[in-house]
Amino acid sequence: MARRSRRSPAGIVAVCIRIASAEVTDFHQVLTDHARYWGERDLRSLHLLALVQEFSSTCLVARDEDGIRGYVFGFVTPDSTGYVHLIATRDDTRGTGLGRRLYAAFAEAAELHGARQLKAVTSVENTGSIAFHRSLGFETKIVDDYNGPGRAMAVFRRDLPLGLQGSHPAPRRP
Repeated sequence: MARRSRRSPAGIVAVCIRIASAEVTDFHQVLTDHARYWGERDLRSLHLLALVQEFSSTCLVARDEDGIRGYVFGFVTPDSTGYVHLIATRDDTRGTGLGRRLYAAFAEAAELHGARQLKAVTSVENTGSIAFHRSLGFETKIVDDYNGPGRAMAVFRRDLPLGLQGSHPAPRRP
């Protein structure tokens, strides 16, 4: 369980964020609030309920009293890779380090399932995601035709452990 207080711009002590396994109701809430995480980009088709249903220990949400602040949906592949399918933070939570905390929690959960490395993929136009993954120590490779003919993608890989400072034990389902 990851908990952290932060200060709002007005300086008022606010939030205690807890990272836990995602549930079906969380998945539906994320889709309802999709624009808060993804802005104008409609990525709802990438949100697969089967991931939450089948890989609940590596599909995580970060929540406080104001709802879901961020989430990561992923799983561990048969070749011991922790694959991050989606990671997002809500528009009012960006820049607080929550994305790093979600990655740390996912990495720890993936390691519990035997993962020895992490992998993620994004579009080559997503410069924010590319910079974020590089800041976490991922190697980046542009792979032509990764997502079909003429659709190059940025593919990120790095070995575990992730080793981020301030990480917390992986969440456990009660």
